[in-house]
Amino acid sequence: MRADVQVSDDPAGEAAQLMAEVTGHMVITGGSTPREAYRRLAGMRADWSDVELWFTDERCVAPDHEHSNFRMAKEALLDSVDGARVHRMCGELGPSEGAADYERALGEAFGDELPSFDFMLLGLGPDAHTCSLFPGDDALGERERRVVGVETPGMAPLVSRITLTLPVVNGSERIVFLITGEDKAEAVQRVFNGPPDPRAPGSLVDGREVVALLDAAAAARL
Repeated sequence: MRADVQVSDDPAGEAAQLMAEVTGHMVITGGSTPREAYRRLAGMRADWSDVELWFTDERCVAPDHEHSNFRMAKEALLDSVDGARVHRMCGELGPSEGAADYERALGEAFGDELPSFDFMLLGLGPDAHTCSLFPGDDALGERERRVVGVETPGMAPLVSRITLTLPVVNGSERIVFLITGEDKAEAVQRVFNGPPDPRAPGSLVDGREVVALLDAAAAARL
């Protein structure tokens, strides 16, 4: 992967600063590190009327469930900002209908063209998955659909998912990985120092501009 890898004492703060400057279509993701970035972001920007917010993936649970990416983002960010148009993935519909519903939303916004998001925030799991694209899963090979359901995720919580596909991810103008913690160090090494490999889905990300914001622990094996 071609990426600008940056090691920082405060990667969440740097991600928040980047997101504070985005206009247009911005895609956010789940996870504990993004939560901290969203909390910081909530106090950086007053007017969100020029932003449409999308999600990389979602667990197939109700929007108020503890495992919901939407609930996390709502509590950390969305409840504190005004004006943004939010496109929630309806996980409660299940993986198949939930994916179809999000494809319809993308079609309304982008027509028949491949979506071109202005900014996408991604995380990375210890198994090197990103979005809900897990090692070896069939979803990695999808090239026609923009959103798919994942019946069996590769790691906990073991609930079905909805996820953007790689062509949509890679069509983004700017992609920023936000990764912290020593438990991610091996995955970081595989993704940013190794060849593209379906066993490390993050390594298949190949956008126009890819930045990786890491703390020292996550970057320890680079």
